[in-house]
Amino acid sequence: MSRALRILETVGRSQRGLTVKQIARRCELGLSTAYHLVRTLTFEGYLIRCTDGTYLPGLEVADRFREFSAAIRPPDTIAGLRRAAGTTGYSHYLARFINGKVAITGVAEGPRSPHLEDLVVGFDDAAHATAIGKALLSTLDVSRRKRYLQAVGMRPYTRSTIVDREQLEYDLAGYKRRGVYVERGQYHENVACAATVISTGNDQGANMVLACSMSLDDFTRNEPTVLTQLSGVARSIAAAVSNNPTPPALPL
Repeated sequence: MSRALRILETVGRSQRGLTVKQIARRCELGLSTAYHLVRTLTFEGYLIRCTDGTYLPGLEVADRFREFSAAIRPPDTIAGLRRAAGTTGYSHYLARFINGKVAITGVAEGPRSPHLEDLVVGFDDAAHATAIGKALLSTLDVSRRKRYLQAVGMRPYTRSTIVDREQLEYDLAGYKRRGVYVERGQYHENVACAATVISTGNDQGANMVLACSMSLDDFTRNEPTVLTQLSGVARSIAAAVSNNPTPPALPL
């Protein structure tokens, strides 16, 4: 199983597909073992064989992704995200801690926001550079936040990215007083994002975050309106989650 998963990961990272020989070499497998596992994965729909003999991820991978997305998303939240995106025109996101990492659990794109192809369900990078990550990091105490940042690092994504932990602590303290976390061009140039922690009145939802993204110019012109709308959407999603059964607890 471990070897089959290694093949899926390796093929998934290759945008042009891989031959069995390339898969065997990159996964450090014998050629006969690689052929056997690739045939099985292809038969089960987890790989697709292209006409040139290379392999790409199969449709079953997409099915598992949809199931994963549904499993980690609290009930009725995606409808709230879509309404928010439709009403405001901005892309909206939900995020939580999953296996100890900041991860996006829901996305609804809006026509007024730049398309950010990396901010999809399952994205778990750049916590220090995104408003989503900052809001979730703010729910940790200082020692846990320090351990988190030491484990994942604070690499620069743009010239504006905060890469010093003490500076980030100062940044978080300022936004915590306002209840809304903002980043301006720290993850993507010329893109801004705002986020807030959703309060649902129960432990399961305490670490859920709602965020929206837009161009930096748009945010600069409309910041008060954006933050007011974000708070309103957060309240509506909190109400929806509170009125539905609690989803399965996820490891923090």
